[in-house]
Amino acid sequence: MRLGVVGIGQRAGLAAPANRAGVARVVSCADPSPRGRADARTLFGPDVAVHDDHRRMLDDRLDAVFVLTPDDRHVEPALFFLAAGVPVFVEKPLAITVADCDRLLRAARDTGTRLYVGHNLRHLPVLRRMRALIDEGVIGRVRSVWVRHFVGHGGDYYFKDWHAERARTTGLLLQKGAHDLDVIHWLAGGWSRDVVAMGDLAVYGANPRRPEPVGAARVGDWFAPEVWPPSALTGLNPVVDVEDVSLMLSRLDNGVLASYQQCHFTPDYWRNYTVIGDEGRMENFGDGLEDDRPAIKVWNLRRSGYRSDADRHEFVAADGPHGGADAALVAEFLRFAAEGGPTRTSPVAAREAVAAGVAATMSLRAGGARTEVPPLAPDLVRYFADHQAEPGDPAGTS
Repeated sequence: MRLGVVGIGQRAGLAAPANRAGVARVVSCADPSPRGRADARTLFGPDVAVHDDHRRMLDDRLDAVFVLTPDDRHVEPALFFLAAGVPVFVEKPLAITVADCDRLLRAARDTGTRLYVGHNLRHLPVLRRMRALIDEGVIGRVRSVWVRHFVGHGGDYYFKDWHAERARTTGLLLQKGAHDLDVIHWLAGGWSRDVVAMGDLAVYGANPRRPEPVGAARVGDWFAPEVWPPSALTGLNPVVDVEDVSLMLSRLDNGVLASYQQCHFTPDYWRNYTVIGDEGRMENFGDGLEDDRPAIKVWNLRRSGYRSDADRHEFVAADGPHGGADAALVAEFLRFAAEGGPTRTSPVAAREAVAAGVAATMSLRAGGARTEVPPLAPDLVRYFADHQAEPGDPAGTS
């Protein structure tokens, strides 16, 4: 397979596992910055074609393309390649507005070109195991999902560049939260339809800022893990108008109640997922995204006070960047681009995560007002439920 990559920035390394002899090869890249174009050759070899405009990549005869640009720049290149009939991988979040998500899904439907969204947590071993335990019925029917996201180094990761600007992200409940909102929906088996949220720019609002944007610089250029506490961090983006702590409640269309909490000034960096059923409770300790060995504990045999000796206790192996999730994500995309068929990720799920994040952000900025999440058009729901295949197409069978 001949692959292209649009956007050679912080996540460009995601496409590196695709560059495998005999399977696929990155042959074309595009980035408007000189640094990005130079990095393309470092990542993918001196023979890769490099362009300053993604529209010039079609001459390189692509079989699939990765769109790894900043969030607010996903839509135009994705629409361009969908129209050209080139299967598209879009890094999460799919877009920063619900309208743009729906445009992308509609374009995939109208052109018949395959669309894939990079929600790698669906391939994370600890979450795959939690989903399997739910399917086995070890906690009964899921009634509530609680997620706490401790974003250590949040200032360095999200407040020194474009991530800090509403105009480019909508907010971090969407940008950072899209992963977790997708996981909540996946574990709970439904979509958020009614949300309320509260939040604040509690720490980074008063931190010293640079006079100008960072340009082509990236996290590795300024990352300062030795700085503590977070209020001592300097050199923030000139514009900082997104919240650094947020709390969201949602009711899903199947009646499950969910909560999501995100904080960008904690000393630790991990996600905790608690799933409560009508016959037990399950929780992870460590998530396997770094070098930890996550555990899943289940309490489902008897009532008691606090006890660490759960009724069921499993350790989950994690191997490679993001616990091996990135490599599995890319492998699934390559298979889907070439053959079609079912995938663990879903464009509809990606859209629903954005829609929930947008609604929660609207609620937060309206003082916690109850906000409804708009559903997707029924014909698009049906099309993607059949794995982007028309009736009778063998690629749509599961």
